[in-house]
Amino acid sequence: MTDRRTVDRATAKKWKDLLASEREAAQLYERLAAGESGERADILRELAEVERRHAAHWESRLREAGQKVPEPTGPGLRTRTMGLAAQRLSLDAVLPLIERAERGDAGIYDADPDAAPGMADDERGHARTLAALRDGGNGGGADGRAKGGPGGRPQDAPGRINRREPWHRGDRSGALRAGIFGVSDGLVSNTALVMGFAGSGASRSAVLLAGVAGLLAGAFSMAAGEYVSMSGQREMFEREIELEATELRDKPEEELEELVLIYRAKGLPREQAREVATSIMSDKDVALDTLAREELGLDPDALGSPWGAAFSSLVAFAIGAVVVIVPYLFGGGTTAFVTAVALAVAAMAAVGAGIGVLNGRSPVRSAVRQVAAGTLAAGVTYVVGAIIGTTVAG
Repeated sequence: MTDRRTVDRATAKKWKDLLASEREAAQLYERLAAGESGERADILRELAEVERRHAAHWESRLREAGQKVPEPTGPGLRTRTMGLAAQRLSLDAVLPLIERAERGDAGIYDADPDAAPGMADDERGHARTLAALRDGGNGGGADGRAKGGPGGRPQDAPGRINRREPWHRGDRSGALRAGIFGVSDGLVSNTALVMGFAGSGASRSAVLLAGVAGLLAGAFSMAAGEYVSMSGQREMFEREIELEATELRDKPEEELEELVLIYRAKGLPREQAREVATSIMSDKDVALDTLAREELGLDPDALGSPWGAAFSSLVAFAIGAVVVIVPYLFGGGTTAFVTAVALAVAAMAAVGAGIGVLNGRSPVRSAVRQVAAGTLAAGVTYVVGAIIGTTVAG
């Protein structure tokens, strides 16, 4: 701990800045609570009380170091603006902005030796509570069974919803996402490459060689990049779950209170939220699974497969890239060029329409966008190739 003898001007300023920030946050939550009623108002006031405790900690540290504690001031511009927006519009209109700010500050005390125990956990929990508050009412009916009341398990709800409403299923493994963009990338990039060589007046064998080289290089590059990216993401998620397991083991009471607050924010009455949370916390495996889903937003059973994403990327890129090569396997000249262009445009339209359908958007609009982007890329490389070919020939 930093003591009076080692506190320098920079440290004192940091403490005063943190004090001001905590006071401002408390004022913001109090102002938002004033415009609400019932459980939402209670939760906002509890968040304000947490911020006041944090502020009191920094006041104490300053006094211990012989520093003057700044007098409290009125709400700042941000607090007044947020409060006015919540009053004129609704609390839900400003919650995403506040949640984003809380997520940005979530790790502010993680490595701070001067912070009090539990402050880091409090800050991380604020964003999760606000997210639950913003989604309040989506957690289940009044009896609590949909969210895991007595006799029910919360983690069963996502599975039931997915089985009954398959259109809500997400691509949590990352393979579908990698596959879609792999086809699109392979199609556009290799079409542009082949058109560049065709525009330069290169022979059929040169165009074919360029296309095959582009296919192989792009496919393996995509696979390697996707593997590294997905591995890093999975390791990060696993680390988050490990930290949650440690907190569950070392601070079960704090985790219980966080879960109670989250369920209250989702719309359950106070006593029922505590009953549900207590029931969940009685089983360590269920508790960890629920905390991972509710606090971290992660599904422990679907963290993504690096090998699956890599293989999907490789195959998808190759499928997209081979389209423009096929005509040059059987011939050359103008016939192969025109056929390659026609196949590429048709494939781009199909891929674009597919992306539109998957995203629930207009397939025609997505197809036009995909064709426009791909045609522009291929057209530029064709012109550049033609210029280079003419220059070299001259």
